[in-house]
Formats: sequence, C-alpha cells, structure tokens
Amino acid sequence: MARKQKTRKSVTKRFKVTKNGKVLRRRGFRGHLNVKQSGKLRRKRARSVTVNTFFAKKVKKALGLSTK
Repeated sequence: MARKQKTRKSVTKRFKVTKNGKVLRRRGFRGHLNVKQSGKLRRKRARSVTVNTFFAKKVKKALGLSTK
C-alpha cells in the first residue's frame, strides 16, 4: 500500500508557491553586517526571486504539490 507523502516542513518555511505555480525564495546575505552594503544592494536582496524550473519541481514535490 502506498503511503501519503508528508510535507517537508523546512521547505514550507523557505519557499512560497504563487497562484500561477511559480516558486519564490528569499535572497541570502541579509542577516547582519549590512552596513557595508549599498542601499541599492540591500533593497535588491529584500525582494523575493523565482526559483529555476528544474529546482522548482523538486521543491513542489517536497511540498506535496503536483509538478505539472
């Protein structure tokens, strides 16, 4: 008998799936020591970025979503 796949909780905290099915992630290098960075760079890293399609399939599988 096949088991129901559990959702990977670490993935749910790190990724978000949009209404259209795109997978978003946060950018790195934002934790501390941000004074050295320019304001432009800090604003750029504040926005989420889409994950490439190859990796998005893996993320959706870990979330228990269909990979269509």
